[in-house]
Amino acid sequence: MKILFIGGTGTISMAISKKLLEQGHELYLINRGNRNEGLAAQLPGTGEWNRPREIIADINREEEAAKLLEGMSFDVVADFIAFRKEQLERDFRLFQGRTRQFLYISSASAYQKPCADYLITESTPLCNPYWQYSRDKIEGEDYLMKRYREDGFPVTIIRPSHTFDERSVPLGLHGSNGSWQVLKRMLEGKPVIIHGDGTSLWTMTHNSDFAPGFIGLLGNPHALGQAVQIMSPESMTWNQIYEVVADALGVKLHAVHISTEFLAAADGGRYDFSGSLFGDKANTVVFDISKLKRLVPGFSPAKTMEQGLRETVAQVLARPELQREDPEFDAWCDRVIAARQKALDSLRQG
Repeated sequence: MKILFIGGTGTISMAISKKLLEQGHELYLINRGNRNEGLAAQLPGTGEWNRPREIIADINREEEAAKLLEGMSFDVVADFIAFRKEQLERDFRLFQGRTRQFLYISSASAYQKPCADYLITESTPLCNPYWQYSRDKIEGEDYLMKRYREDGFPVTIIRPSHTFDERSVPLGLHGSNGSWQVLKRMLEGKPVIIHGDGTSLWTMTHNSDFAPGFIGLLGNPHALGQAVQIMSPESMTWNQIYEVVADALGVKLHAVHISTEFLAAADGGRYDFSGSLFGDKANTVVFDISKLKRLVPGFSPAKTMEQGLRETVAQVLARPELQREDPEFDAWCDRVIAARQKALDSLRQG
Protein backbone atom coordinates (compact mmCIF):
# COMPACT_ATOMS: atom_id res chain seq x y z
CA MET A 1 0.00 0.00 0.00
CA LYS A 2 0.97 3.60 -0.52
CA ILE A 3 0.70 5.20 2.92
CA LEU A 4 1.24 8.72 4.20
CA PHE A 5 1.83 9.46 7.88
CA ILE A 6 1.57 12.98 9.23
CA GLY A 7 4.20 12.68 11.94
CA GLY A 8 5.19 9.03 11.94
CA THR A 9 8.09 9.06 14.42
CA GLY A 10 6.33 9.56 17.78
CA THR A 11 5.65 7.19 20.65
CA ILE A 12 2.72 5.49 18.93
CA SER A 13 3.74 5.85 15.31
CA MET A 14 7.44 4.89 15.30
CA ALA A 15 6.76 1.19 15.82
CA ILE A 16 4.06 1.28 13.14
CA SER A 17 6.40 2.98 10.65
CA LYS A 18 9.12 0.40 11.26
CA LYS A 19 6.70 -2.51 10.85
CA LEU A 20 5.24 -1.14 7.61
CA LEU A 21 8.71 -0.72 6.16
CA GLU A 22 9.56 -4.31 7.15
CA GLN A 23 6.44 -5.45 5.30
CA GLY A 24 7.51 -3.64 2.15
CA HIS A 25 4.88 -0.90 2.05
CA GLU A 26 5.53 2.41 0.32
CA LEU A 27 5.61 4.76 3.30
CA TYR A 28 5.68 8.54 3.08
CA LEU A 29 6.29 10.75 6.11
CA ILE A 30 5.40 14.42 6.19
CA ASN A 31 7.08 16.04 9.17
CA ARG A 32 9.98 18.32 10.08
CA GLY A 33 12.52 15.50 9.73
CA ASN A 34 13.74 15.68 13.32
CA ARG A 35 13.57 11.93 14.02
CA ASN A 36 13.56 10.39 10.53
CA GLU A 37 17.26 9.55 10.46
CA GLY A 38 17.92 5.84 10.65
CA LEU A 39 14.29 4.86 10.10
CA ALA A 40 14.60 1.93 7.72
CA ALA A 41 13.97 -1.80 7.61
CA GLN A 42 15.62 -4.66 5.75
CA LEU A 43 13.19 -6.56 3.56
CA PRO A 44 13.12 -10.28 4.46
CA GLY A 45 15.05 -12.54 2.12
CA THR A 46 16.29 -9.74 -0.15
CA GLY A 47 18.99 -7.86 1.72
CA GLU A 48 17.45 -4.65 0.42
CA TRP A 49 16.50 -1.75 2.66
CA ASN A 50 13.13 -0.06 2.62
CA ARG A 51 13.20 3.57 3.71
CA PRO A 52 10.40 6.09 4.06
CA ARG A 53 9.94 8.82 1.46
CA GLU A 54 10.40 12.08 3.30
CA ILE A 55 8.30 15.18 2.72
CA ILE A 56 9.99 17.74 4.92
CA ALA A 57 7.40 20.34 5.84
CA ASP A 58 5.37 21.83 8.65
CA ILE A 59 1.89 20.47 7.99
CA ASN A 60 0.44 23.51 9.76
CA ARG A 61 1.67 25.63 6.83
CA GLU A 62 -1.12 24.40 4.62
CA GLU A 63 -0.18 26.16 1.39
CA GLU A 64 3.39 24.86 1.59
CA ALA A 65 2.17 21.32 2.34
CA ALA A 66 -0.39 21.47 -0.48
CA LYS A 67 2.31 22.32 -3.02
CA LEU A 68 4.52 19.44 -1.87
CA LEU A 69 1.58 17.01 -2.03
CA GLU A 70 0.30 18.25 -5.38
CA GLY A 71 -0.66 15.41 -7.71
CA MET A 72 -0.19 12.75 -5.05
CA SER A 73 -2.81 10.28 -3.79
CA PHE A 74 -2.62 7.52 -1.20
CA ASP A 75 -4.31 4.33 -0.12
CA VAL A 76 -4.06 5.48 3.49
CA VAL A 77 -3.37 8.76 5.28
CA ALA A 78 -2.98 8.88 9.07
CA ASP A 79 -2.57 12.00 11.19
CA PHE A 80 -0.71 11.29 14.44
CA ILE A 81 -0.25 14.89 15.52
CA ALA A 82 -3.68 16.52 15.12
CA PHE A 83 -5.07 17.80 18.41
CA ARG A 84 -7.69 20.37 17.37
CA LYS A 85 -10.63 20.56 15.00
CA GLU A 86 -9.02 23.20 12.79
CA GLN A 87 -6.12 20.82 12.07
CA LEU A 88 -8.59 18.21 10.87
CA GLU A 89 -10.39 20.79 8.76
CA ARG A 90 -7.03 21.35 7.08
CA ASP A 91 -6.58 17.59 6.60
CA PHE A 92 -10.00 17.36 4.98
CA ARG A 93 -9.09 20.11 2.51
CA LEU A 94 -5.76 18.45 1.72
CA PHE A 95 -6.91 14.84 1.36
CA GLN A 96 -10.57 14.75 0.35
CA GLY A 97 -10.66 12.68 -2.86
CA ARG A 98 -6.98 11.80 -2.49
CA THR A 99 -7.06 8.88 -0.05
CA ARG A 100 -9.10 5.72 0.33
CA GLN A 101 -8.84 5.87 4.12
CA PHE A 102 -8.02 8.58 6.66
CA LEU A 103 -7.12 7.60 10.22
CA TYR A 104 -7.37 10.03 13.12
CA ILE A 105 -5.61 9.25 16.40
CA SER A 106 -8.05 10.24 19.12
CA SER A 107 -7.78 9.10 22.76
CA ALA A 108 -9.44 6.74 25.21
CA SER A 109 -9.36 9.65 27.66
CA ALA A 110 -12.30 11.06 25.67
CA TYR A 111 -14.61 8.50 27.25
CA GLN A 112 -17.15 9.55 29.85
CA LYS A 113 -15.71 10.84 33.13
CA PRO A 114 -16.59 10.00 35.79
CA CYS A 115 -17.09 6.51 34.44
CA ALA A 116 -20.62 5.13 34.57
CA ASP A 117 -19.27 1.61 34.04
CA TYR A 118 -15.76 0.24 34.53
CA LEU A 119 -15.92 -1.67 31.21
CA ILE A 120 -15.19 0.61 28.25
CA THR A 121 -16.38 -0.14 24.72
CA GLU A 122 -16.49 2.03 21.60
CA SER A 123 -20.13 2.82 22.42
CA THR A 124 -19.27 4.32 25.81
CA PRO A 125 -20.30 8.01 25.66
CA LEU A 126 -17.64 10.63 24.97
CA CYS A 127 -17.67 13.31 27.67
CA ASN A 128 -14.76 14.64 29.70
CA PRO A 129 -15.43 17.85 31.66
CA TYR A 130 -12.01 17.71 33.34
CA TRP A 131 -9.50 17.78 30.48
CA GLN A 132 -9.37 20.18 27.53
CA TYR A 133 -7.14 17.76 25.64
CA SER A 134 -9.91 15.15 25.69
CA ARG A 135 -12.60 17.66 24.74
CA ASP A 136 -10.51 18.70 21.73
CA LYS A 137 -10.24 15.04 20.68
CA ILE A 138 -14.02 14.65 20.99
CA GLU A 139 -14.59 17.74 18.85
CA GLY A 140 -12.22 16.32 16.25
CA GLU A 141 -14.08 13.01 16.18
CA ASP A 142 -17.42 14.78 15.80
CA TYR A 143 -16.10 16.84 12.88
CA LEU A 144 -14.70 13.85 11.01
CA MET A 145 -17.81 11.72 11.46
CA LYS A 146 -19.85 14.61 10.06
CA ARG A 147 -17.54 14.69 7.03
CA TYR A 148 -17.95 10.91 6.68
CA ARG A 149 -21.75 11.14 6.75
CA GLU A 150 -22.14 14.20 4.56
CA ASP A 151 -19.14 14.01 2.19
CA GLY A 152 -18.10 10.36 2.20
CA PHE A 153 -14.70 11.18 3.69
CA PRO A 154 -13.32 7.68 4.46
CA VAL A 155 -12.46 8.10 8.11
CA THR A 156 -11.43 5.59 10.76
CA ILE A 157 -11.03 6.85 14.32
CA ILE A 158 -8.44 5.21 16.58
CA ARG A 159 -8.71 5.46 20.39
CA PRO A 160 -5.49 4.39 22.12
CA SER A 161 -5.14 4.16 25.87
CA HIS A 162 -1.75 4.69 27.57
CA THR A 163 0.76 3.66 24.90
CA PHE A 164 4.48 3.74 25.69
CA ASP A 165 7.86 2.93 24.20
CA GLU A 166 11.42 2.41 25.38
CA ARG A 167 12.08 6.12 25.95
CA SER A 168 9.95 6.78 29.03
CA VAL A 169 8.52 4.64 31.83
CA PRO A 170 4.74 5.16 31.98
CA LEU A 171 3.68 6.40 35.42
CA GLY A 172 0.64 8.11 36.88
CA LEU A 173 2.35 11.20 38.22
CA HIS A 174 5.41 12.94 36.85
CA GLY A 175 6.70 16.37 35.93
CA SER A 176 7.29 18.15 32.65
CA ASN A 177 10.46 16.25 31.67
CA GLY A 178 9.03 12.75 31.72
CA SER A 179 9.30 10.00 34.30
CA TRP A 180 13.05 9.86 35.00
CA GLN A 181 12.84 12.03 38.11
CA VAL A 182 10.43 9.53 39.70
CA LEU A 183 12.85 6.70 38.94
CA LYS A 184 15.67 8.78 40.37
CA ARG A 185 13.71 9.28 43.59
CA MET A 186 13.23 5.51 43.83
CA LEU A 187 16.95 4.90 43.29
CA GLU A 188 17.78 7.44 46.02
CA GLY A 189 15.40 5.79 48.46
CA LYS A 190 13.07 8.78 48.50
CA PRO A 191 9.28 8.40 48.72
CA VAL A 192 7.24 8.66 45.53
CA ILE A 193 3.66 9.83 45.23
CA ILE A 194 0.88 7.54 43.99
CA HIS A 195 -2.47 9.20 43.37
CA GLY A 196 -5.43 8.04 45.45
CA ASP A 197 -4.97 4.71 47.22
CA GLY A 198 -3.31 3.15 44.18
CA THR A 199 -5.98 0.48 43.74
CA SER A 200 -7.65 1.80 40.58
CA LEU A 201 -7.02 -0.31 37.48
CA TRP A 202 -5.07 0.97 34.51
CA THR A 203 -4.12 -0.32 31.06
CA MET A 204 -0.82 0.28 29.30
CA THR A 205 0.23 -0.95 25.87
CA HIS A 206 3.74 -1.14 24.45
CA ASN A 207 3.91 0.50 21.02
CA SER A 208 5.24 -2.72 19.47
CA ASP A 209 1.95 -4.38 20.46
CA PHE A 210 -0.16 -1.42 19.38
CA ALA A 211 1.34 -1.54 15.87
CA PRO A 212 -0.19 -4.86 14.66
CA GLY A 213 -3.68 -3.72 15.69
CA PHE A 214 -3.27 -0.45 13.85
CA ILE A 215 -1.77 -2.01 10.73
CA GLY A 216 -4.60 -4.54 10.58
CA LEU A 217 -7.04 -1.67 10.13
CA LEU A 218 -5.17 -0.13 7.19
CA GLY A 219 -7.07 -0.67 3.97
CA ASN A 220 -9.76 -2.55 5.88
CA PRO A 221 -13.13 -1.56 4.38
CA HIS A 222 -14.98 -2.69 7.51
CA ALA A 223 -13.13 -0.04 9.53
CA LEU A 224 -14.48 2.91 7.53
CA GLY A 225 -16.85 5.12 9.49
CA GLN A 226 -15.84 3.28 12.67
CA ALA A 227 -14.15 4.16 15.94
CA VAL A 228 -11.84 1.42 17.20
CA GLN A 229 -9.93 1.27 20.46
CA ILE A 230 -6.51 -0.37 20.39
CA MET A 231 -4.85 -1.48 23.60
CA SER A 232 -3.84 -4.47 25.66
CA PRO A 233 -6.69 -6.39 27.28
CA GLU A 234 -4.65 -6.51 30.52
CA SER A 235 -5.03 -4.20 33.52
CA MET A 236 -2.96 -3.61 36.67
CA THR A 237 -3.44 -1.39 39.71
CA TRP A 238 -1.21 1.64 40.06
CA ASN A 239 0.30 0.05 43.18
CA GLN A 240 1.28 -2.98 41.09
CA ILE A 241 2.72 -0.77 38.35
CA TYR A 242 4.95 1.17 40.75
CA GLU A 243 6.01 -2.07 42.49
CA VAL A 244 7.11 -3.53 39.15
CA VAL A 245 9.12 -0.41 38.34
CA ALA A 246 10.82 -0.38 41.75
CA ASP A 247 11.63 -4.09 41.47
CA ALA A 248 13.08 -3.56 37.99
CA LEU A 249 15.30 -0.86 39.51
CA GLY A 250 16.34 -3.26 42.28
CA VAL A 251 15.03 -1.04 45.08
CA LYS A 252 12.25 -1.06 47.65
CA LEU A 253 9.25 1.11 46.85
CA HIS A 254 8.46 3.85 49.38
CA ALA A 255 5.00 4.92 48.28
CA VAL A 256 3.04 7.85 49.65
CA HIS A 257 -0.63 7.84 48.70
CA ILE A 258 -2.20 11.25 48.31
CA SER A 259 -5.73 12.02 47.16
CA THR A 260 -6.32 13.16 43.62
CA GLU A 261 -8.22 16.19 44.94
CA PHE A 262 -5.19 17.31 46.96
CA LEU A 263 -2.74 16.75 44.10
CA ALA A 264 -4.92 18.67 41.65
CA ALA A 265 -5.22 21.57 44.10
CA ALA A 266 -1.51 21.53 44.94
CA ASP A 267 -0.03 21.55 41.45
CA GLY A 268 -0.49 25.31 41.09
CA GLY A 269 -1.25 24.97 37.39
CA ARG A 270 2.18 23.49 36.68
CA TYR A 271 1.18 19.98 35.64
CA ASP A 272 -2.59 19.95 34.97
CA PHE A 273 -3.14 17.02 37.33
CA SER A 274 -6.82 17.93 37.43
CA GLY A 275 -7.09 16.99 33.76
CA SER A 276 -4.67 14.06 33.61
CA LEU A 277 -5.91 12.47 36.85
CA PHE A 278 -9.61 13.32 37.20
CA GLY A 279 -9.98 13.19 33.43
CA ASP A 280 -7.97 10.03 32.93
CA LYS A 281 -5.62 8.11 35.23
CA ALA A 282 -7.56 8.28 38.50
CA ASN A 283 -10.42 6.29 36.99
CA THR A 284 -10.58 2.51 36.92
CA VAL A 285 -10.83 1.50 33.28
CA VAL A 286 -10.99 -1.93 31.69
CA PHE A 287 -11.27 -2.05 27.91
CA ASP A 288 -13.32 -4.44 25.81
CA ILE A 289 -11.36 -4.96 22.57
CA SER A 290 -13.85 -7.35 20.95
CA LYS A 291 -14.40 -4.95 18.06
CA LEU A 292 -10.69 -4.75 17.31
CA LYS A 293 -10.41 -8.55 17.38
CA ARG A 294 -13.30 -8.85 14.92
CA LEU A 295 -11.65 -6.39 12.55
CA VAL A 296 -8.11 -7.71 13.08
CA PRO A 297 -8.38 -11.48 13.72
CA GLY A 298 -5.52 -12.82 15.77
CA PHE A 299 -4.66 -9.55 17.48
CA SER A 300 -2.89 -10.46 20.69
CA PRO A 301 -0.21 -8.39 22.45
CA ALA A 302 3.09 -10.23 22.75
CA LYS A 303 4.22 -8.42 25.91
CA THR A 304 2.54 -8.33 29.26
CA MET A 305 2.42 -4.96 30.99
CA GLU A 306 5.10 -6.16 33.40
CA GLN A 307 7.41 -7.23 30.58
CA GLY A 308 6.98 -3.90 28.81
CA LEU A 309 7.66 -1.96 32.01
CA ARG A 310 10.79 -3.94 32.83
CA GLU A 311 12.18 -3.59 29.31
CA THR A 312 11.57 0.14 29.35
CA VAL A 313 13.22 0.59 32.76
CA ALA A 314 16.27 -1.28 31.44
CA GLN A 315 16.40 0.92 28.34
CA VAL A 316 16.16 4.14 30.33
CA LEU A 317 18.88 3.01 32.73
CA ALA A 318 21.16 2.15 29.80
CA ARG A 319 20.70 5.43 27.92
CA PRO A 320 21.85 8.60 29.71
CA GLU A 321 20.13 10.81 27.12
CA LEU A 322 16.77 9.54 28.42
CA GLN A 323 17.58 10.53 32.00
CA ARG A 324 16.28 14.08 31.98
CA GLU A 325 16.23 15.47 35.48
CA ASP A 326 13.38 17.64 36.73
CA PRO A 327 14.50 19.39 39.94
CA GLU A 328 11.35 21.52 40.04
CA PHE A 329 9.11 18.46 40.14
CA ASP A 330 11.42 16.78 42.64
CA ALA A 331 11.12 19.77 44.99
CA TRP A 332 7.35 19.85 44.48
CA CYS A 333 7.09 16.20 45.52
CA ASP A 334 9.13 16.93 48.64
CA ARG A 335 6.85 19.82 49.58
CA VAL A 336 3.65 17.85 49.03
CA ILE A 337 4.91 14.88 51.04
CA ALA A 338 6.11 17.20 53.82
CA ALA A 339 2.72 18.95 53.93
CA ARG A 340 0.98 15.60 54.29
CA GLN A 341 3.32 14.57 57.10
CA LYS A 342 2.87 17.89 58.89
CA ALA A 343 -0.92 17.49 58.80
CA LEU A 344 -0.66 13.95 60.17
CA ASP A 345 1.71 15.02 62.94
CA SER A 346 -0.64 17.86 63.91
CA LEU A 347 -3.65 15.54 64.08
CA ARG A 348 -1.77 12.96 66.13
CA GLN A 349 -0.61 15.58 68.61
CA GLY A 350 -4.19 16.85 68.98
